[in-house]
Formats: sequence, C-alpha cells, structure tokens
Amino acid sequence: MTSEASAPSVSVAQARELFFAQGRDPAPWIAPHISRSWQRSRPVDPHCIDPTPMAPSLLNERREQAMRLLSCAQPELDGLAEHAVGNGCIVALSDASGLILEEIGSPDFLPKAQRVALQPGVEWSESHRGTNAIGTALAEREALMVLGGEHYLAQNGRLGCAAAPIFSGRGELAGALDISGETARVNHHALGLVRMAAQQVEHRMLLAEASGHVLRFHARPALIGTAREGLMVIEGGRIVAANRVALDLFGRTWEGLLDLDAEEFLGAQWPRMEHRRSLLTLPGGRQIATVMERTGTANSGTGRSGARQVMTANAAPVDNDDVVRPLLARAVRVLNEGVPVLVNGETGSGKEVFSRRLHAASRRSAGPFVAVDCASLPETLIEAELFGYEEGAFTGARRKGMPGRIREAHGGVLFLDEIAEIPLALQTRLLRVLEGRVVTPLGGGQGVAVDFDLVCATHAGLPALVEAGRFRADLMYRVAGFTVALPALHERADRRALIARLFLESGGAAKHLCLENDALERLAAYRWPGNVRELRSVLRALVALADPGDAVTADALPAHLQDAAPLADFNEATLSQPNAPLQTITRHAIDEALRACDHDVARAARRLGVHRSTVYRHLARQRPPAGNTKD
Repeated sequence: MTSEASAPSVSVAQARELFFAQGRDPAPWIAPHISRSWQRSRPVDPHCIDPTPMAPSLLNERREQAMRLLSCAQPELDGLAEHAVGNGCIVALSDASGLILEEIGSPDFLPKAQRVALQPGVEWSESHRGTNAIGTALAEREALMVLGGEHYLAQNGRLGCAAAPIFSGRGELAGALDISGETARVNHHALGLVRMAAQQVEHRMLLAEASGHVLRFHARPALIGTAREGLMVIEGGRIVAANRVALDLFGRTWEGLLDLDAEEFLGAQWPRMEHRRSLLTLPGGRQIATVMERTGTANSGTGRSGARQVMTANAAPVDNDDVVRPLLARAVRVLNEGVPVLVNGETGSGKEVFSRRLHAASRRSAGPFVAVDCASLPETLIEAELFGYEEGAFTGARRKGMPGRIREAHGGVLFLDEIAEIPLALQTRLLRVLEGRVVTPLGGGQGVAVDFDLVCATHAGLPALVEAGRFRADLMYRVAGFTVALPALHERADRRALIARLFLESGGAAKHLCLENDALERLAAYRWPGNVRELRSVLRALVALADPGDAVTADALPAHLQDAAPLADFNEATLSQPNAPLQTITRHAIDEALRACDHDVARAARRLGVHRSTVYRHLARQRPPAGNTKD
C-alpha cells in the first residue's frame, strides 16, 4: 500500500502510546502499512544505539556486488540531488538488504542524517532499524512515506522519508531510492519523484541485463523509447523478464507472466517482428505498437563481455530521446579507451548532466565523479583547488593541507566545466598533469600518481581561443580527443517528448497534472535562449501555480510564450490536416525514409530529423482495417 498522507501528529502520538506503552493494536490511529511494519519491528529494541558504518573496505565490496544497480541509478541520483539540495534533504540508494550504498544532497542536512546513522555503510532494513522508509518500502514492495513518529525508533522521530523499491525484470528486489529530510520537507512531491526515478532505474537495468530479444511496446506509440514503455525479454522462445509497465499493460503479475511460451502469449507472428517496427496483433485481437530488438548474449565471449554489457546498457534511452542517446553511446566508447571527451554546447544545454550520465555508463562508474566549475573559482584559488596543497603552503591554508580535486578523481572521472576559463598561466601545469598523470601539491612535497578519465565542457569555441592566444593549442589537443556537440533545445527534433518528460519530473506527476497539447505546442515552438535550464524554470513555475489534478493549457503559460513563433518541424498537426498538400508531401517523405532505412523507425526518424513518435503515428494511420491486418 502506498502512503498518500501522514496521520496527524496527535494520532501518531496516540498510536505510539497504545503500541509501545500498552502493547495494544495501534491500527485505528495510523496507516495500515505503518501498523504492519511496527508489528514486524517488535524484535528491534526501540531504544537501541545507532550503529556505526561498516568498514570502508567492506562497503566497497558491497558496492562492487551492486555495480549494475549503482551504474544504472547514478543518473537518477544526480537528478534527485537537485531537488534534495534545494529542499534541505538527502537522497540515498540502498541495495536489496537495505544497506545504504550512496548518499548525496544538502550539506546542511547531511550531518543531521549522519547523527542518526542515515549514511553509507549502515543497513536500514526493518530488522535493524525498525519502521523506516527504506526498510518498509522493501518489505511492503511499494513506494511509501514514513513521517516523524511513524518511525519505530524514537530517535528518528524528526525524520521525514519517502522511498520506492527497485525491482529486477524478474520481480526480485534490487534496492531502494530514498529522499530524507526534516519531516516538514518530505511530501507527496518527493514520493512522486522517487517513484518515477525507481521506474527509470528499473528500465535501464532491464535493458542492461537483457540477452536474446527485447520487445518494446505500448498502446500509445509515442511512449515507445521512454521509461514509460513496456519491456519484455524473450530467450529461447520463453518470456524471461518484464518491467512493471509491461505487467500493468497486460494486467499480469511476474508470477503470471514469466516463463510463459512467447508464441502462446504474443501470437505466432512475434518472431517475424525482428528488424521490424510495426503493430503486433495479440491472440485476443488486441494490437500494440512494438519495436523488436536483438541484444548481444550477456555471457558470450571472453575478455570483452564487460564492454559489451556497458554498450547494452547504453541502448537504454539515457535521456529518453533519440538525440542524446547516439551521442552518449559514442562518447562512452571513446572514454572507455582512455580518450578525453570535450562536451560543447550553449549555456544551459545540459553539459554537466550529459557528463554525469557519461560517467554512469562508463568503465569508471564505480569511481567518483569530481566536478570542477572553472568559471566560478577565483583565479587565486583555482590552482589550490585543482592541485591541492601542503600544510602551510600559503596564508589561510588548512592545517593539514588539501589533496585537491584531481587527486579526489583517482579511479573515476574528472569533469572540468568551462575549461576555457582556466587562466593561461595554469594551463601548462594542467597539461603536465594530464600527460604524466602525476600531481604535485602547492608547497612542494612528493608527486602523487593519479588515474582517471577526463571529461571537459565549454560553451566557447576552443580553436578561436587558441587563435586569439587565450588557450594553449597543445592543451586543446589533449582535452579534445573526442568532441560531443550538444544541440540547443530549439534544434532538438525530440523537444516535445523532452518537454513532456521534464514537466512530469518537475512535479507534474506528483500533482497528477496534465500538460495539454496546446501548451505543449507553444512550449515546443519557443526558441529557448536559456535552453534546458530555462525550460526547467518555466516548468517548475507552471507546476507550482497549478492545483492538483489540473489540465495545464496554453493560457497558463507566461506572456512571452503565448505568441511564440512556430519552429520549422514536422508535428502531429502537420500530419492531421485533412487534404492539405503538405500532409501528402510529409507522408510521402516518411514512406520514402522508411523504405530507404529498411523500415527501421529509429533510422528513418533520424534521417528526417523528427522524433520516432511522428513516424509511429504515421504507421498507425496506415494500419489496415480489422480483419486484414498482417504482421
């Protein structure tokens, strides 16, 4: 059962009196899932002392065991961190036992969390910590909140927590995502965020682990390629895995779906769907839009299997679109070979988000991601920040010195944002470190060997800066081994799908809001000079001003978006104009692109510069009448 509201504090206090002091059933006073959890937690001493975290070496072993979970969850941790920091909360990822593997969030709340042992290396299962969001979500197998006195342990009474379990494609618990803070800071919005994030992680994990055939499907073709699509994995003619979206779409449970004969469930035509993008008619006559893909066998080959699995994970829509996915796939391949990656794009286009996802999909995903904003550091401090310093290196230095961000990146990825802003005088020293992989701190001392992969980002054109004498040519060649050019938001053919997803992530899902088509079209038509950063700000404002359950129309948009001139692009309106010459031209163009690409929808969409959903809508309109359908 999902916790949708916290019982009033007086009711919780009454329930605690009944349960802990009188040994009576507290059920009438608290939510059913809290009552069940308290009963399960009886063996736990309600006055137990908070445990100390396990040794770092043991924690690292547990992290290695959960490598797939950590890699697939990293983008969601990064995304939730922005919400957590802004709301004075922390985000935690646990494994299936409830052991916290990673934690990130508000610097103000992290110390408070650590005081109650809410930190990596501590197990928050019900058997160790009684009723709490992580342990209870794992036990109940549902997303839920545990607020204040609903926690079993009295010392956790000031915590508010929302957590969602993460499942494998066979229904096994893989872990949990949690947002925790002071009780007043955790609400339905936080619950909606972790529920959505858990679904994204499951989607990414299933694709990363799949071998055989992967069937992507949905009743609405536009949702194929997003985390809202149904996924089913078929090996040897049997269904071996599925995500929760697939279960909901078919009205099944894992027990009622797994290991079924695929032909019996999907119909005799399913094997012919390989390399095709079309509609599949199920045995009962129901039709679903499908994409069938063949994956590499997870256990095939030697030596290269790890790399193959990384690229399989990349097949998942990392940014839920067709624009970023191929860019990321190529960047992962070169970064995994030790080639530095330079991410170039306009301000606000998502360079750091892309870089964090690059780290999460790379060979260094288990290591740290150390980000340095070179533009925000004063010229007098950037050298110490990067290279570190020894004790007494300069006035105001820390007593024991500081290792520096480059050394902190050892074993992971060093991300230098706005690298063009590094002072010319320091570029020589940075080049020396990048070539020799040895960093010497300020104030002398012995050089320390470092091992990391390098990702840099800039909105400036480095060749022009080199020509102007503001950036060293040899450093440019060293950091720009492979350049990724992120498109501006108004250039992205997938911007409608991206806007719809970001609207949900910005609180639209938690408040059960609907973004109407007229609003979506106006948002997609705007040129967005501030790119994704500006878009997120507008969407947050729309969500904040809407009441729960509202339909957000174009009338709710800011004035400067009301009269946005349309951008040249194919869209649903173009395809639905009756008897319009442009409609005929568009349909002909799509048909020609499909033929040229062997009816591969993704390739045809890229060829046309449109989103895949546009091509799927076209295919749906060409569907033959019932009774004449051929798969």
